Amino acid sequence: MIDLDAYDLRILRELQRDGRLTNIELSEKIALSASQCSRRRSRLEASGVICGYQASLDPHKVGLDLLVVISVTLATHNRDNARKFAQLVNDLPEVLEAYALTGEMDYHLKIATRGLAGLSRFVNEVLLPHDSVQHVKTSIVLDTLKRFEGLPLSSIHQEE
Repeated sequence: MIDLDAYDLRILRELQRDGRLTNIELSEKIALSASQCSRRRSRLEASGVICGYQASLDPHKVGLDLLVVISVTLATHNRDNARKFAQLVNDLPEVLEAYALTGEMDYHLKIATRGLAGLSRFVNEVLLPHDSVQHVKTSIVLDTLKRFEGLPLSSIHQEE
């Protein structure tokens, strides 16, 4: 963990809102010189706090109209099987997020696909035939109540 001061947190908060901000724009938003913003941003990038920048896309406008949460139980619980499943998941572009869990199911996958035919193909031709998978349970997302918009930095450090 890296030590973050109030200015670092302000920079991170603003960049989570808009990763395209120039150092001049950033400096105006947080009341710090552009050169200081540049140095701090470079340090945050070099230390891995800022992992990268990406555009946020509307899945419906690019034809991915079905968001699905899939719960997966592995066929056997050993390191080799878990590694095989992790490799499978990392090779599938439909998988947006994947989580190893405690409890009843071993993994939750969040996928985006084109309609029910895309979901059917993904489950029946990709997941279920894989030798690491025993059971799959799908849940179609009806509505998104809140999208990820950045980490809750205010809970880390109160601004001074």
